[in-house]
Amino acid sequence: MSWPSESIWIEFIAGSRKASNFCWAFILFFGSLGFLLVGTSSYLGRNLISLFPSQQIVFFPQGIVMSFYGIAGLFISSYLWCTIAWNVGSGYDRFDKKEGIVCIFRWGFPGKNRRIFLRFLIKDIQSIRIEVKEGISVRRVLYMEIRGQGAVPLTRTDENLTPREIEQKAAELAFFLRVPIQLRNEE
Repeated sequence: MSWPSESIWIEFIAGSRKASNFCWAFILFFGSLGFLLVGTSSYLGRNLISLFPSQQIVFFPQGIVMSFYGIAGLFISSYLWCTIAWNVGSGYDRFDKKEGIVCIFRWGFPGKNRRIFLRFLIKDIQSIRIEVKEGISVRRVLYMEIRGQGAVPLTRTDENLTPREIEQKAAELAFFLRVPIQLRNEE
């Protein structure tokens, strides 16, 4: 989602609050809870889950392994829920031609560097670069090349834009900033 005008362009960046993250967090939580309950029921000798009779799962080694996977999965699920709650990765890109400044803001994990805020001068922007990697792991990312500072990513690496969408986004932004577009193709 973007909000362009003649002199200001604001691009809002979605963070971790995506439907896929919610689905994975739920699946991982309930799957891990199931593993932990099966492992615990094999230790106690009672059925805490009706799908598996406790006599079929021996505590050593199956019950211990299932409990371990359950606990590990609950930790990973907790991590996912925290990234969703804190909306890690969300923010905005603001291009202001009147002031000649580009502001990039992202939310990170809580702590000293929770707020990530970068400022650049528009005159230091050399180009807008599209990086494309095709194959098993497709990756299309939009970068802003800054003179003397390297490349700053403008899209999430997991955004999965189609070639047409990323080209259109790059063309609109390059036209707005009056800079060229570069294409870097990796195979």
